[in-house]
Amino acid sequence: MLELFLVLFIVATDRITKYITIRFLKPLRSITVIKSVLNLTYVENHGAAFGILQNKRWFLIIIPIFIILAVTIYLLLHRKESLLTRISLAIIIGGAIGNLIDRVSLGYVVDMFQFMFINFPVFNFADIAVVCGTIMLALQLLFLEGMHKKGDDNIQGGITKENVSD
Repeated sequence: MLELFLVLFIVATDRITKYITIRFLKPLRSITVIKSVLNLTYVENHGAAFGILQNKRWFLIIIPIFIILAVTIYLLLHRKESLLTRISLAIIIGGAIGNLIDRVSLGYVVDMFQFMFINFPVFNFADIAVVCGTIMLALQLLFLEGMHKKGDDNIQGGITKENVSD
C-alpha cells in the first residue's frame, strides 16, 4: 500500500509541477530563482537523459512501459522484499510514469529545473524521482544487502564443531 501511495504522490507532484510550468513558465521561457545557481527554464525534451535518443519517441514509450510492468510485477510477487527496496522501486516507477505520460500525451517531456553553476541538462520532478530511487536502490543493494548477507554468514557459520567446548 505504501508503494502505491508513493507512486501516486510522485505522479501527482510531477503532473502539478509540469502543469504550472506549461501554464506560467512557458510564456516566460526562463526565470532566475537564485542568481548563478538555479533557473526555472521551460524545455521540451524530445530525447532521454542528457538529450540522448532525440526523436526516438516510440522507443522512449515502449521501453519504460516494459520496465514499469516488470518492476510492478516484481513488487507484487516479492511482497516480503525489504521495505527500502520496495520504496526505491516505487519511487522509480512513479518517476517513469510521470515522464511516460508526457511522452504519450505531448510527444516530449517537459523539463524546468536548471542548475546554472554546472553544465547540467534541464530536468523535472520525475527525473529527480528516478535518480533518487535508483541511488537508494543501488546503495541498499551494495551496502545494506551486503552487510545483511555477511551478518547471516556470521550467524550461521559462527558456531562450529571446532569452537564448541565439551
